[in-house]
Amino acid sequence: MAETPSTMLPLGTLAPDFALIEPASGQIRTLQSLKGEVGTMIMFICNHCPYVKHLLPRLVEVVNTYVAQGISSIAINANDVANYPDDAPEKMAELVNSLGNPFAYLYDESQAIARAYQAACTPDFYLFNKDLRCVYRGRFDAATPKNQQPVTGAELSAAMAHLCSGTPIPVEPQIPSLGCNIKWKQV
Repeated sequence: MAETPSTMLPLGTLAPDFALIEPASGQIRTLQSLKGEVGTMIMFICNHCPYVKHLLPRLVEVVNTYVAQGISSIAINANDVANYPDDAPEKMAELVNSLGNPFAYLYDESQAIARAYQAACTPDFYLFNKDLRCVYRGRFDAATPKNQQPVTGAELSAAMAHLCSGTPIPVEPQIPSLGCNIKWKQV
């Protein structure tokens, strides 16, 4: 595990489109079919990452809070499953089912979508407005498995609350997420 910061996609970037398999349903899901009325949060996660595991219960609470307010949440796993079998599609389906299916959990087998979003780590968070323009990118909160900070989701939640209320999301500070590096395939 290499602790890696997110690369911070530029604000205002249009969300790259995608059509990816959702292992839990076996269906191809698209950004257009999953986007929210108010906004869309896209996160790059995986099953085995201790950073993701550390915040997952609170993340589910945050997702459930904001889906009712018009923000859709989509998780994408782009890890090399040949070398990280805990992140395989069938394991993804098990995880999201165990959480009560709070978000679509999609598999980016080619890793092209992770590259399009400039994703670098798990977890990596991106919040887009109703026009699919990036308004927040950064961390969930200051908590990591290595520090004693409480897992609150305060930073991402604040951005989502601003989006729902129609107030501007502060540009500063938007702090990079920290997590495990995405497990890129060897070419």
